[in-house]
Amino acid sequence: MTPTRREFLKTGAAAASALGLGMSACSPNAAEEQVRPLSILILGGTGFIGPHMVRYAQSRGHTLTLFNRGRTNTHLFPEVEKLKGDRDGDLLALEGRTWDVVIDNSGFVPRLVRDSAELLHGSVGRYIYVSSVSAYADFETPGFDEDYTLGTMEDNTVEEVTGATYGPLKVLCEQAVQEIYGAAATIVRPHYIVGPGDSTDRWTYWPVRVAEGGEVAVPGTPTDPIQFIDARDLTGWMIRLAEDDVGGVYNGVGPEHLLTMEAMLAVARDASGSDATFTWMDADFLGDQNASFPIWSAATGETAGLHQTSGARARQAGLTYRPLDETIRDTLAWWAEQDDERRSQMRAGFRMRPEVPGGPTSMEAMMAGEVSLLERWRAQTG
Repeated sequence: MTPTRREFLKTGAAAASALGLGMSACSPNAAEEQVRPLSILILGGTGFIGPHMVRYAQSRGHTLTLFNRGRTNTHLFPEVEKLKGDRDGDLLALEGRTWDVVIDNSGFVPRLVRDSAELLHGSVGRYIYVSSVSAYADFETPGFDEDYTLGTMEDNTVEEVTGATYGPLKVLCEQAVQEIYGAAATIVRPHYIVGPGDSTDRWTYWPVRVAEGGEVAVPGTPTDPIQFIDARDLTGWMIRLAEDDVGGVYNGVGPEHLLTMEAMLAVARDASGSDATFTWMDADFLGDQNASFPIWSAATGETAGLHQTSGARARQAGLTYRPLDETIRDTLAWWAEQDDERRSQMRAGFRMRPEVPGGPTSMEAMMAGEVSLLERWRAQTG
């Protein structure tokens, strides 16, 4: 990265700090709104989406309690009540307490979700469970909504979370909450969650790579759709669902209108001030080269509907979105604030065997691999 680009990113970092990596732009006049204060229990609260949720809730005047194992980001929120325990067999700290609402950010195994839901039944007014669009059986149909077929697995006693079981396990977790809470259950199924604080780097790769400039290898076609949601938009909306005591099932997806890969990358280029150009490569070629990119999926076949999930019901329930360039600028600013070790090893991004190894990989290594991929592309296409 050139000193000029680094200087640009550092300048933006101040803005991200001012946001506290969690103050939502969804409701700019939040402080002026008349909101009934709630007591909110968050199961989790210190990972990626948790801090955004806590800060937004604080800005609305709510009282927070966090329940977790006390292992992640323990320095955050010294002013917030923290209950230490373990969802697998140690829920003692939750006994005998009452809250207006519980938000379950950390439920992946049905048995454990059922344990917390049963324990809290009668002690909370509403149970908001964070599921995933992975709960659906497939992604073959563009525009599918919340009533689409859900995933299943042959053995419902399996608790190991893998790529194959993650979605069906989320379905079973949803069903446990709905069985116990009925109309007092709220299920949110997010798509890819992005923005400042994301530890996966799956979407972060794209704005960071575009900010580096030069010729960027891009999968698919310029018109391929892409969906994701800023963590601050998602969590702010969930707090407002709690405030309004809204039940039901919702796809927490964005943006509001169809977004293409070409449009997303163009905004990233403008937001970062880079000189990036984009070379598009078809899926067959990438498959032959054993090359892969994060987030993107082919807009045909088994993944035709993955990035065309309907968010209409969520928008009707109040989900709003900040501008894309804000998400990109804040993500770049947050990335620039990370230490050298963190920035030197992106946890997701372009991969191609054997040029680019799996696992955490430096942007420099990925860009070097791109050069090789681009040469092969030009050799094939002339």
